[in-house]
Amino acid sequence: MGRNLQRGDRLRPVDLARAHGLSTQAVRNYEEAGILPAAGRTPHGYRTYTPLHAGALRAFLALVPGHGHRTAASIMRAVNRDAVDEALRLVDESHAQLLDDRRTLQAVESALRGLEPVAASGPGAGSGPNAVTGSGVTFVGPLATELGIRPATLRKWERAGLVRPRRDPSTGYRVYDEAAVRDARLTHQLRRGGYLLEQIAPLIARVRSAGGLEPLEGALRDWRGRLSVRGRAMLAGAAELEAYLRERG
Repeated sequence: MGRNLQRGDRLRPVDLARAHGLSTQAVRNYEEAGILPAAGRTPHGYRTYTPLHAGALRAFLALVPGHGHRTAASIMRAVNRDAVDEALRLVDESHAQLLDDRRTLQAVESALRGLEPVAASGPGAGSGPNAVTGSGVTFVGPLATELGIRPATLRKWERAGLVRPRRDPSTGYRVYDEAAVRDARLTHQLRRGGYLLEQIAPLIARVRSAGGLEPLEGALRDWRGRLSVRGRAMLAGAAELEAYLRERG
């Protein structure tokens, strides 16, 4: 839909739909969800839209690739109820998450240069399920705390074959040696990068069989590329959102 229409021009749902390869029902759904401003009505009850609605639809569709459908919808709903600061906060949160993902990627790339063993220091050093022992060996609680996840998540990864702790013969506690800690850290980082457990499993298996982290290099290149695509999509979304804010006045 071009930008040379006048603000008062009336558009049919089909006009908006065709311009963006959508169904008329999708356009109506977006309006009902608050993504588009409320439509006008003809004396016979038919919806009528304006170039302002077209701008809202352009902004929403441009925001989705960078922010995701849910966040893009929340941004548009906030704008349409004149809560612009709330909309900008949501945009900022997405950018912050992207930055965090980039930092996560950098952390994984650092792992390619060699993961350090778990340090035998800090609170809890000693023995028992809450302790970190020497020689890079730890238990489920401290490792989960280090990674910022629940112990149940580590057990889920164990069931998926991603992490292989051994059992202490005297206590039955799970014990994570350096290789298990390495696998847990890599699994955590790749999950943060959007990889599914079934996608991670062959990478971990190859790392084990190869005795190193080289197999992750291709996955990291793909991850870096996806972050770049998302960053550029955010720029495109920001441009359309700013245009829509100007149209609203």
